[in-house]
Amino acid sequence: MSTRKASDADEPVIESREQLVAPMLAGEKPESDWRIGTEHEKFVYCRTDHHAPSYDEKCGIRDILMATQEFGWKPVEENGNVIAMSGDDGTISLEPAGQLELSGAPLENLHETCNETGRHLNQVKQIGEKCGVGFIGLGMWPDKTREELPVMPKGRYGIMMRHMPTVGDLGLDMMLRTCTIQVNLDYSSEADMVKKFRTSLALQPLATALFANSPFTEGKPNGYLSYRSHIWSDTDPHRTGMLPFVFEDGFGYDRWAEYMLDVPMYFVFRDGQYIDAAGQSFRDFLNGELPALPGERPTASDWWDHLSTAFPEVRLKSFLEMRGADGGPWGRICALPAFWVGLLYDQAALDAAWNLVKDWTMEEREALRNAAPKLALDAPIPGGHTLRDIAGDVLAIARGGLSARNRLNTSGDNETGFLETLDEIVATGKVPAQRLLDKYEGEWRGDITRIYEESF
Repeated sequence: MSTRKASDADEPVIESREQLVAPMLAGEKPESDWRIGTEHEKFVYCRTDHHAPSYDEKCGIRDILMATQEFGWKPVEENGNVIAMSGDDGTISLEPAGQLELSGAPLENLHETCNETGRHLNQVKQIGEKCGVGFIGLGMWPDKTREELPVMPKGRYGIMMRHMPTVGDLGLDMMLRTCTIQVNLDYSSEADMVKKFRTSLALQPLATALFANSPFTEGKPNGYLSYRSHIWSDTDPHRTGMLPFVFEDGFGYDRWAEYMLDVPMYFVFRDGQYIDAAGQSFRDFLNGELPALPGERPTASDWWDHLSTAFPEVRLKSFLEMRGADGGPWGRICALPAFWVGLLYDQAALDAAWNLVKDWTMEEREALRNAAPKLALDAPIPGGHTLRDIAGDVLAIARGGLSARNRLNTSGDNETGFLETLDEIVATGKVPAQRLLDKYEGEWRGDITRIYEESF
């Protein structure tokens, strides 16, 4: 979710349907202006005993954030607490239990994206050396209970943590114990958005499988390869899932706005404070009947905040967010935007990818989404095959899309090299989680602490 920096309560209120679809309409860009925004989270741990640092302790999360000033980052505060750092490479923010996230800047090509990622990881590594902390790229804490984890001082988190247990059993795990990689991509028109949304939503289980990297819970195998993905199935049914209406005739900006109006609220931001509106209706807010703020009506910023509180496999704001991948190390961070840019940013590739999945029924899509967290590439797909059977074809389409883009670095290389780590996964049939399980059962001899040697 985005970091609010100021209150916008003095904005004009929303008075028309057109204002609800305005953020999506404003996202339309000509292909020449399409950009790539990559977000990635990582766990922070103390090297002496592997505990997750609190916000306030020496060399804790606040100190780590402030140390990035050495590299030109500037603090963003909420109620006197530094909750993010802003810079040319985007925003460094803290997730509920102190996971560090880089929300990268919108960049023109994957070479720039991977350079940005490399700069960020190099900076935090330097800070870690001084502070005695390390960083690890996984989809879920491998050994921590909820009770062992700190909670960061951001107003929205208290609201969400109170609400989560009322709507699902695993929402607190999502907040406290998971990390992800996400990619934000553009569209040129409503029709282009619809095709990209449908294609990426149908193929999101393949991304989940290829990046599956969360096989442990509290020190033991949990029976899943992407337990992070499984967690989303029991977080909050009102704001998660595969969204059948996206595949129905007539889907577009207006239908998305209708969906978002039915997503229960979390909060309203006023005068630097988060007001608890959990479970209340944005439709009531539009009518001035929100119990949390009687008589007030929402502004465009309130609507934008609300657009950030749905968590389906793909999310629409003024861009499309790909949300299916577990956290991972440097090479796989770069691979995720390569996968989706290759499929979605070239028309021939997009057409080919959609042709692979367009005939799947909604029941088949749901079944695949539910199977991928446990089975990864072995998850069955329509026609008696598995995800692995189409993974090579999908990567070939993505490679063709990246080749057609022909974005070269200073050495004359195009962007296809960023797919190589995924090629290896498909060739061997072993996703990252399976390699970790092999080590756990082999050379680690069941000692989960050895996983900290797998850090960035």
